[in-house]
Amino acid sequence: MENLEIVTLVNSVVIPLCLFLIMMGMGMTLITNDFKRVLKYPKAVSIGLLNQLILLPIIGFALANIMPLRPEYAVGVMLLVLCPGGTTSNLFTFLAKGDVALSVTMTAIASVVTVFSIPVVLSFSLIHFMGAGSEFQLPIIKTMISLFVITILPISIGMLIKRFAPRVADSSQVIVSRFGVTFLTFLVVFLSYVQRDIIVEALIATGPVSLLLNLSTMALGYYSSKWLGLNLAQRTSITMEVGLQNSTLSIFMALTLLSNYDMSMTPAIYTLVMFLTAGILVRVFSSKFNKLKKKEIEQGVLAARML
Repeated sequence: MENLEIVTLVNSVVIPLCLFLIMMGMGMTLITNDFKRVLKYPKAVSIGLLNQLILLPIIGFALANIMPLRPEYAVGVMLLVLCPGGTTSNLFTFLAKGDVALSVTMTAIASVVTVFSIPVVLSFSLIHFMGAGSEFQLPIIKTMISLFVITILPISIGMLIKRFAPRVADSSQVIVSRFGVTFLTFLVVFLSYVQRDIIVEALIATGPVSLLLNLSTMALGYYSSKWLGLNLAQRTSITMEVGLQNSTLSIFMALTLLSNYDMSMTPAIYTLVMFLTAGILVRVFSSKFNKLKKKEIEQGVLAARML
């Protein structure tokens, strides 16, 4: 098979199919109560969603305008900030001993909202960065349908599996999470190979903005939740949710909906950055959690001695 045929196969079949499976896997972690948790814990969910759906795109848009980026790379920044959450953030929240239920809830709600917000904001971004007469046009209704098919539909199927075959769903969760990370790694390697002629240029051009975006959004998630009185587990979840984007969905939109490899380079480079920072944060938050637990145990022992 020639290289062009392989690339076409990956873009048109492999990426959509794998993304469908990943989103279905995420659905298998969800139950109806995950959506009701907004009413049960409104403060934590509201803070997280405000960061994800409002402040994150604002920060991304500001950086895309301030940093010296090619228009395609700037659009790549917007693709990232419009696709918050995902199985990756849920996995790293678990590893960092954060509030996984909160993380899953934010991911679930954001997945529904962004089906409608992505096409509108992305269409504006294309006009802003690429120009009104650009060849890149985004039919809003068609894009909403595509996002529904690739996100809401598989999530709904996964929830049905969770409802009627809970053992299958529970046994598949770890496999799906690992598959999501593995496939995202494959995507980065694939894009690096296809774009090998410009990979160094892309790394130099998008590396700084990726690092700034990642650090600023993680700081936003952590300090906003800290200042508003959330506990350590909740702060951990919101930090991971705001700082770890759904790069797989971003790359899917760049390659499939927009058919532009250059726009996919920012999400690819960002993936490398977020894996590095997330790995560091896992150690930091785990250490904080262990110290907190040790302190609680010591206080409990002291209280028992005083009785």
